Amino acid sequence: MKSKIVCLLLGLFLAVPGLGNANMVPDTTGKQLEKPCDCEAEETKHEHGMHRDWQAEMAERQKQLLSSVEKYTPDKKKEWEAVLKERNALRTKWMSPENAGKREQWKKEKMQKMTELKKQLDEGKITKEEFIKKAHGEKDMMKWKTFHDLSLAVEKNDSKKAAETLNQLLLQFKEHNAKLKEKLGE
Repeated sequence: MKSKIVCLLLGLFLAVPGLGNANMVPDTTGKQLEKPCDCEAEETKHEHGMHRDWQAEMAERQKQLLSSVEKYTPDKKKEWEAVLKERNALRTKWMSPENAGKREQWKKEKMQKMTELKKQLDEGKITKEEFIKKAHGEKDMMKWKTFHDLSLAVEKNDSKKAAETLNQLLLQFKEHNAKLKEKLGE
């Protein structure tokens, strides 16, 4: 009898974490939305993606980039401003409701590719390194490496390396703008 009660209590305790969705608010569209986090501590705000203002971060990053351009490659400042303006306009257009269908199609194709790659990885046809390279694409990762190289050059005040890196980054931004135009069908 005691073992039955212990099993029953154990089952009850294991079922309780399933009640953790009690903080969910029903949505009229049939989806479940979490209540907004009421955390005020600065360190927890960074843990939750919803607290980050990515647009402000992006604007700040562009401002820092332009200040580096002004310092290390002032002759290309107009070109940089034009590329960044075009980038922002293309991004706004891509994120607009009119292009929701194209975004969903792109996302669907990307997810199919990821599923195929995951299957190949699980079957042992490709290595984990090949999976990462194919999933993320080398060029996309190069932009982040170039940003890192730029910040190191700026830290060391290496004018030659900073100018080289800025020129490389400018080419990458132009390529990215061309890809966005292609996605938009322009």
